[in-house]
Amino acid sequence: MKFVQRIFNKMKPVIFLLGIAFLFSCNGNESKSDAFGNFEAEEVVVSSEANGVLTEFDLEEGAILKKDQQIGFVDTIIPALELQQLRAALQGVTARMTELRRGIEVQQQRLSVLKKEYDRVTSLYENNAIPEQKYDEVAGQYHISLRELEQLRSKKQVFEAELAMKKAQIDAATEKLSRCNIIAPASGTVLQKYAESGEFTGVGKPLFKMANTHELILRAYVAGSQLDDFGIGREVTVIYDKDAGDNHQVQGVVSWVASSAEFTPKIIQTKEERVDLVYAIKVRVANPEGKIKIGMPGEVLF
Repeated sequence: MKFVQRIFNKMKPVIFLLGIAFLFSCNGNESKSDAFGNFEAEEVVVSSEANGVLTEFDLEEGAILKKDQQIGFVDTIIPALELQQLRAALQGVTARMTELRRGIEVQQQRLSVLKKEYDRVTSLYENNAIPEQKYDEVAGQYHISLRELEQLRSKKQVFEAELAMKKAQIDAATEKLSRCNIIAPASGTVLQKYAESGEFTGVGKPLFKMANTHELILRAYVAGSQLDDFGIGREVTVIYDKDAGDNHQVQGVVSWVASSAEFTPKIIQTKEERVDLVYAIKVRVANPEGKIKIGMPGEVLF
C-alpha cells in the first residue's frame, strides 16, 4: 500500500495537468454560433384553375421548372365551344349594328330633305301663301322623321351596350380557356405531386407543390439579449454540415425578425433552454448548387 501511495503522490501533478487539458479541450469543442435553426423554402402549392380531366400532366417530383413553363392542361373542349358560340353571337350583333348605322344614315338624308321642305313651307305659311293644311302635312312628316331618328339612335345605344357585353363575355371565355393551361408560376423544384394525368380536377384542387431551392431561408432563434447584435439587411455567416468533421460556411442576409417573443421550439434539446423566450429570425441564403436541403440544421454567426 505504501508503494502504491508513493506512486499516486508522484502522479498527482500529471493527473492535474491532464484534467486541465481535458477541460480546455471540452471548452474548445463548444459551439460558438449565435443562433440555431433549420432551413426551409418558400413553398407554393399550385392548384387547378379549371374543371375537367387532366388530359396532359407529365410531371415528376424533383423536376426543375422555369417560370411560365407549360406543364400540362385540362380538357379544353367545352370552354373552346363556349368561346366559339360567343364569337358567333358577336358577329350577329355586329351585323345588326352595321344595318342600324346604314338605317340612321338613310334617315338623316331623308330628314335633310324634309328639313328644306319644312323651312320652305314654313316661310310660305307665314306669308299666307299656302293653306294651313299643307303646312301641317309637311310639318308632321318632318317631326315624325325626327322621332324616328331618335328611336334609331336609341337602338344604336342598346346595340353598343350589347356589343360591349359580348366582347366582355368573350374576354372572360378566353381567360377561362387560357386557365386550362397549367403553368409554373415561378422557377423552382417540384417537391410533391398530388394528381396524375387522366384524373378529374376542379378549381382550387392542388396539383403539385414547388419551391425555389436556389435561395433557402434559415429560420433560427435568438435570445432577446442578442437583438442588438444584428438587424434586418445585416450580412451574417451561416454554417451547415459538410461531413462528420467539417462544415460549410456561406453568407446570408437577415430578412425578418419576429416582433414578439415565443417559447423556445422543441428542436432545442435541453429543458433549460426550452423554457426560455426567444425571437425567430429569417436569414436568406443563396443555394445555387443545391447543397443545402430543406430541413437541414444550420447555425448563424453574427
